[in-house]
Formats: sequence, structure tokens, C-alpha cells
Amino acid sequence: MPADLSEDDVSVKYITPALVRAGWDEATQIRRQVGFTKGRIIVRGRLVGRGPGQEGRLGCTASTSRWR
Repeated sequence: MPADLSEDDVSVKYITPALVRAGWDEATQIRRQVGFTKGRIIVRGRLVGRGPGQEGRLGCTASTSRWR
């Protein structure tokens, strides 16, 4: 694997094809760059705000419909 590949390049060229070959459905079971929090709540006196949100890189979800 070349050292100049970004994290997204590795995901697209190696990880996603391996998951698809293993039987995963790309449309319903694999997500990329999904935000999963709105950020930390910061309270200072009477002021309230949010910090930067967290973002996941590559997420795989097991479909429950397969197990019914």
C-alpha cells in the first residue's frame, strides 16, 4: 500500500471493496464521514454554546433485517 494515500483513499480503494465482497450492501450498511455528535456543551456563567462536533470516518452497520 503506497504511503502517500489519504485515509479516504485507503477507505475507497481497500476497505469498502473488501466489505462489498464480504456481502455488505454499500447503500444501506456502509456510511462515510457521518457526524455523530453536535459537540460538547460549554457553559460559562449565563452563556451557553457548543464546541465542535465529532465526526466518524467509516461506519458499518449490521442490518437487522438479515437476522429476522
